[in-house]
Amino acid sequence: MFPTHRNSAIRCANLLGRRAAICAVTVLATVALGAWAQPLEKGGADRQTTTNPASSNVIEQAAPITLKRAFDAAWSRQPEAQSFAARQEAVEARRAVTQSWTAEPATLELSTRTDQLNRGQGAREHVLGVAIPLWLPGERARAGAVIDAESQSAATRVAAAKLRIAATVRDAFWAWVRAREDLSLAQDRVASAQALAADVSRRVKAGDLARADQHQTDGQVAAAESALAESQAALTAAAQQLRALAGIAPVPGNISDIPSEALPSLPPSFADLDAAHPHVADLVAQAEVARRTVALAKVQTRANPELTLSTTRERGISTDPYQQSITLGVRVPFGSDARYRAKLAGANADALELESQTRLARERVLADLNAVQQRVVSAKLVTEATARRAQLARETRSFFEKSFRAGESDLPTRLRIELEAVEAERQAARTRIDYAAAISALRQALGLLPE
Repeated sequence: MFPTHRNSAIRCANLLGRRAAICAVTVLATVALGAWAQPLEKGGADRQTTTNPASSNVIEQAAPITLKRAFDAAWSRQPEAQSFAARQEAVEARRAVTQSWTAEPATLELSTRTDQLNRGQGAREHVLGVAIPLWLPGERARAGAVIDAESQSAATRVAAAKLRIAATVRDAFWAWVRAREDLSLAQDRVASAQALAADVSRRVKAGDLARADQHQTDGQVAAAESALAESQAALTAAAQQLRALAGIAPVPGNISDIPSEALPSLPPSFADLDAAHPHVADLVAQAEVARRTVALAKVQTRANPELTLSTTRERGISTDPYQQSITLGVRVPFGSDARYRAKLAGANADALELESQTRLARERVLADLNAVQQRVVSAKLVTEATARRAQLARETRSFFEKSFRAGESDLPTRLRIELEAVEAERQAARTRIDYAAAISALRQALGLLPE
C-alpha cells in the first residue's frame, strides 16, 4: 500500500499551487482510510478484531464486507438479541406458575398462646396451619392462554426487531456502496484528466497548442482532484456510519462488482400478510395478548380465595391433658367493583389500541409494497437507459480523443465530451446501485432479512 501512496506523493510534488495542495490532501486521506480499514494487528500476528466479549463474536476484517455479514454483526450487538434467552426463560417460569394447582404459593401459619405472664395456671395453645390460595373459576385456563400468547409475542417481537435493524443496516450499507462507487469514478476522472493534461502539455511544448489550453486542462485536473478529495471524505463518513452499526470496518472489495440481493418473488395475494411480515405479525401477537388479558380480567373480579387447614393442640391448666383438634375453612375476599372496572377498562383500552395499530400497520405495509414495486420497475428501466447512454458516451469520447490527437477537433469540444462521458458513467453506476438498493427495499417491504 505505502509504495503506491509514495508514488502518488511524488506526482503531487511535481504539481504547483492549488493542484499540489489538493493532491496532498487526497493522498493523506487515502492513506488514512487505508490504514483505518486495515485489520488491527497485535504483536504482528492476528489480523482480526474481537467485538464485545459478551457476544463472543469474532469478526475477521480482512474479508470484504457484505450486506448479510454487516446485518449479522449488527444484530449480535443489539440488546434484543442478548436478552431473548432471558425473556424466554421468564415466560417459561410464568407458564410453570399457571400449571400449578394453587394461584399463589401456600403460606404456613404458626402461633402459640400461654398465660405464663398473667395467671400462670399452665394454659397452653399451639396452632399449626396452612393457607392455600385457590384459582378463581376459569382463571387458571385463561392465565395459561395469556402466557401462550406472550410466548408467541416474544418470538415475533424479536423478528420485528431484526427487521428494524435490517432496515437501518440496509440504508447504511447502500450509502457506503454509493460512496465507494463515487470514489472509484473520481479516481478514474483524475486519471483521465491527468492523461489529457499530459497530452496537451506535450503539444504546447511542440507549439501545436496555446498555453491557455494547458491552463484549461490543468484546471480540469484540479477540479477532478477536488472531487476525489470530497469523495474520499464521503466514503470515510459512510464507512464510519456502517462501522458504528456493525462494529466492523468495511473493507472495499472489487469495485466493479456491485452487490445485490436476489429479486424476490411476489406472493399472488397479500391476504396472509399477518403471518408473513414480522412487523405486522408482532402487532397481531401483541393484540392477541391484549385480548386474552381482557378475558382474564373478566374472571378476576376479586382476590383469590384461600383454603385454610390447621391443627390446634391446647390445654386449660397444667394438670389437664393436651387436646388435639383440626380446623378446615375457606377465606373468601369481598370483591371491589371499582377496582374490577378499572382493571378491565385498562385491558380493553390496550386491546383496542393494538388492534388499531395493527390495521394501520397493514395499510402502511401494503402502501410500501406498492411504492417499492414501482420503484424497482422504474429503476430497472433507468438502469438500462443510462447503460446505453454510458456506452454511447464512451464511444463518442474515443472518437473525439482520436480526432483531438490528430488535430481535427478543438480542446473545448474535447473537454465537453470528456465531462459528458464522466457524467454518463456516474449516472450509469448510480442507477445500477439504485436498482440493487430498490431490490433490497422490496425485500425489506416484504419482511425479508438480508441474504
